[in-house]
Amino acid sequence: MLNVVIFGAPGSGKGTQSELIIKEYGLDHISTGDVLRGEMKAGTELGKIAKDYIEKGQLVPDDLIVSMLANVLDSKKPAAGVIFDGFPRTIPQAKALKKMLNERGTDVSIMLNLQVDEDELIQRLLERGKISGRSDDNLETIKSRLEVYHTQTAPLADYYVEEGKHVAINGMGTIEEIFGRIKEAVNNVK
Repeated sequence: MLNVVIFGAPGSGKGTQSELIIKEYGLDHISTGDVLRGEMKAGTELGKIAKDYIEKGQLVPDDLIVSMLANVLDSKKPAAGVIFDGFPRTIPQAKALKKMLNERGTDVSIMLNLQVDEDELIQRLLERGKISGRSDDNLETIKSRLEVYHTQTAPLADYYVEEGKHVAINGMGTIEEIFGRIKEAVNNVK
């Protein structure tokens, strides 16, 4: 199985490149946000517990998210692999994901770290805000999101460097140029 973690700052192109990776390699897409919403909507036991945390304004604990991801993985027909979107975001989450995948006889194959200059990230997000109307794509919020990324999420890259799974991808250029770099990296681990 090819299990991909796609990683990068807000505006780095994770969503766009994820879609291309899914088409190219026939992977299932697992978005933690979608999984959480699905479990809550279905009224599952895990969904009810998660909803309780969210309604209290608290983060859903890592073990609960990993249990939900395990259920999703177990319910899917065997695929060529999975691309994880929005997870993991912390080292404890990465360790929990590794344990869960190892229990299923697999592991993260590669962590693609899309690297984009800060000025370019801001420009992309401001453009996206104009097009999509997303309220969180304004300059003040963008700077705050980038700060959170740098302080809380970016250290995760070091974990995957130690695991030998980290591949830095130059996220500057056209969508096609960036995807070409991704394909080269993924084809080296297949």
